Amino acid sequence: MLQIKDTLVSLDLAEQFFLCDLDSCLGECCIEGDAGAPITKEEYEKLKEILPIVWDDLMPQAQEEIKANGVGYIDEEGDLVTSIVNNRNCVFTCYAPGGMCQCAIEKAYREGRTDFYKPISCHLYPLRLTEYASFTAVNYHRWKICKCAELLGRKEGVRVYQFLKEPLIRRFGKEWYDELCLACEAYLEEYGK
Repeated sequence: MLQIKDTLVSLDLAEQFFLCDLDSCLGECCIEGDAGAPITKEEYEKLKEILPIVWDDLMPQAQEEIKANGVGYIDEEGDLVTSIVNNRNCVFTCYAPGGMCQCAIEKAYREGRTDFYKPISCHLYPLRLTEYASFTAVNYHRWKICKCAELLGRKEGVRVYQFLKEPLIRRFGKEWYDELCLACEAYLEEYGK
C-alpha cells in the first residue's frame, strides 16, 4: 500500500496496466453488474437536476424506470447507486450507432449542455473508493470484461494511475496526484514491476 495524505492506495495502481478499449468492450461496464454505479447524495441531487437535459438521450425503458423509481436507490449493501433497467443497464446509458454504450451525462457534458461530467465512481472506474473514519482506501477493481483494457494498457505501457490522471485529480486534487505519481515511480524503480 502507498499512503498519500489521508488515503491508502493499492499497489495495483502502479503495478497494473490499463487503457480502456471501447472498440472491444463497447462500454460493457455501464451495462453489466447487479447494481447501478455508486453515487453520493450530492450526485443524486445533481442527477435529478440535470435529468431534463439528458432525458431525450435516455432509452424509453430507462425513462419508465426513472418515472417509477427515480434516478437512484439504496442497493442490497446499503449504498446509494444509480437506477438500472432490467437488472443491467444504468438508466443513464445510451447507445451510439454500432451498439457502443455511452453515458448520456458525459455526452451532454461534451456537447456543452451541462457542467457535470458524470458521477465520480464512473469517472474513476476501474478504481473503487471505500471511505473510513480516518482514511479513504483506493483499490483497483478487476473485472473480466476489462481484460481488453488490461491488454491494451500493457501494449501501450499505460499504468492504472496514469490512465486515471484526470478523475484522480478531480477527486483528490493535483497536489495529491503529483504525490501519487512520485510514489508510484519510486516503487516501480525499486521493485522493477
